[in-house]
Amino acid sequence: MKNNLDIKEMMAMSYALYEENKDSWSPMEPEYGKNFILYMIEEIGEVISVVKKKDTNEIMTEGPVREHMVEELSDVLMYFIDCLNRYHISAEEFSNAYTKKFESNMKRNFKKDHESFISEEIV
Repeated sequence: MKNNLDIKEMMAMSYALYEENKDSWSPMEPEYGKNFILYMIEEIGEVISVVKKKDTNEIMTEGPVREHMVEELSDVLMYFIDCLNRYHISAEEFSNAYTKKFESNMKRNFKKDHESFISEEIV
């Protein structure tokens, strides 16, 4: 397996894992998507736990803390990809939306957009 996955490959891997477990997992259908969004949020909570409990240097240095952080972020991404699959969002559709949002964000003035609720020290 190569080191840099693209969205299409990750979606195929998600389907492959599903095929191995489909007898005990929820179908790849939209009505199960919200459950996988909730699972993804749960995994985000596990990432937050690492960030809260561990020193930034531990997260940034090779070792068990960094490995755990990367593993939890991988879980978040896996559930995200499962959501794309369950809502039948293609890699191309997602890539187009992501690119469009990126281009829009590149034109934004985030400091001005958020000045009403973010203090100068934070921005």
